[in-house]
Amino acid sequence: FAVVCVRNVNRSMEAHGVLGNKGLDVRSFGAGSCVKLPGRRPHLPMVYDFASTYRQMRDDLVSKEREFYTRNGNGILHVLRRKERIRPSPERFRSARSALTSCSRETLQPVHVTNVEVEDDPEGATLGAFLLCELCQGLQQLADTEDQMGRMLLQVEQRAGKSFLHTVCFY
Repeated sequence: FAVVCVRNVNRSMEAHGVLGNKGLDVRSFGAGSCVKLPGRRPHLPMVYDFASTYRQMRDDLVSKEREFYTRNGNGILHVLRRKERIRPSPERFRSARSALTSCSRETLQPVHVTNVEVEDDPEGATLGAFLLCELCQGLQQLADTEDQMGRMLLQVEQRAGKSFLHTVCFY
């Protein structure tokens, strides 16, 4: 499974951790051009390259704005610390696309892409991770993914009270 959000810090990494802890084979990615973390002002985020480690980001935030990030309560230092336990740094989807584009065109293997809207805060990321885990575990139980996926998605949508966008690409 692959999970993607913009920065590969909160939502996709929370799902990465939950899915990995359940024994699922998962990778997570960021789709943006850089990693942006909340700054002192909403229009002035702290910006990092995807090559920066979560530890480097955390240390930089503390060195520049220790009081703001330790007393503010936005939880970003805690989020970064938790992500360090999963892997050292975020991964940009664009840099990892070779896994999708290196396949022979003759295989025409279906790839199911499902968009699940998840709030970008610690609580939303946790709830979204458990919802994604339910989806992934449901997918693994399908005898015929192509025939049963639509029904399974509808069932999860009804239980969760959310709707998902879903499409199939062929690689």
